[in-house]
Amino acid sequence: MITKSFLMTISFGVLLIGFVYGQSNDYTKKIDDNLRAEQIKEMKFGMFICWSFSTFYGKEWTPTLDKDASYFKATGIDTDQWCKVAKDAGMGYILFLSKHHDGFCLWDTKTTDKKVTNSPLGIDVLAKLRKSCDKYGIKLGLYFSEGDWNWPGAADGKGWSAGIGKNPDMKKAQLKELCTQYGPIEFFWMDHAVGDGGLSHKETVEWVHQFQPNCFVGFNHGTAAGRLSLRERGKPGEIGDVSATKYNKEAEENYKEYLVAEFTYPILPKHDGGADWFYSLPEHDHLCKPAEELYKDYLGAVKYGNIFSIDVGPNYEGKIRDIDVETLSKVGKYISGEIKFVEE
Repeated sequence: MITKSFLMTISFGVLLIGFVYGQSNDYTKKIDDNLRAEQIKEMKFGMFICWSFSTFYGKEWTPTLDKDASYFKATGIDTDQWCKVAKDAGMGYILFLSKHHDGFCLWDTKTTDKKVTNSPLGIDVLAKLRKSCDKYGIKLGLYFSEGDWNWPGAADGKGWSAGIGKNPDMKKAQLKELCTQYGPIEFFWMDHAVGDGGLSHKETVEWVHQFQPNCFVGFNHGTAAGRLSLRERGKPGEIGDVSATKYNKEAEENYKEYLVAEFTYPILPKHDGGADWFYSLPEHDHLCKPAEELYKDYLGAVKYGNIFSIDVGPNYEGKIRDIDVETLSKVGKYISGEIKFVEE
């Protein structure tokens, strides 16, 4: 017979686990890496938000030296919508693009005039998103381009092999702002496509951990470091599974410090013209990967203890496309069991 004291013991255990695995109010206090890994794995599924110069350029990379903050022509923003869509989809986090290779910052940085608060929108988007995340119980991760085409030595619009811009002091200053002004950051998704900015990956991890010791850091290319394996355009799989990543195979196979793997790809299927990761062209507004494909990758993420970041690009008005809302809502219904998934 189940006794009252037994039920009380079970209830206390559940509460204790919830407390231990919950985000500490003081995120500057270090906890065990393995425990922290379990917290991150528990987020399971998230929304990658790419919204910047490239939304208006119509291509993935936007050469930037002839463009100032006014090039960001957003006519509105609805971070509450982003978070509500994420919540309804069963997501645990939003991964937000804070700065792309063009150096345009989506927060009110003191390091450059090329920032969103100098754009016609005039809003600190990251601060607004932080409030919406807290309102809807969504956690926050940040994408950050390590290099910058505005920095000395950079080849504007080109990748790392053509010329790497270096400004380690500015990189550190920007990361410090992000780590100290916007609450707990679950993880950093560091993009190495235009170099490390003059601060090595090991130094980058150490710098972030000065301010947020429990923030996991991952790099999509370059020297392996940190605890998070990034699988750009990848798929679910165990840590060390080179077939699960498209680009970072050597790190996946040889680096032994990873504790969690993340994979991501755009919600837009293959198409002609426009961008993939950012809002493409209005004529593509009917294009979207099917909910069933996303749900199967969600199941894979859960199976292997991965986290799955599906990329969506808000449009010119700062809203998620209707077709993305409908698709992600259906994924959420599969996750909750509201509708039954039947694999064909």
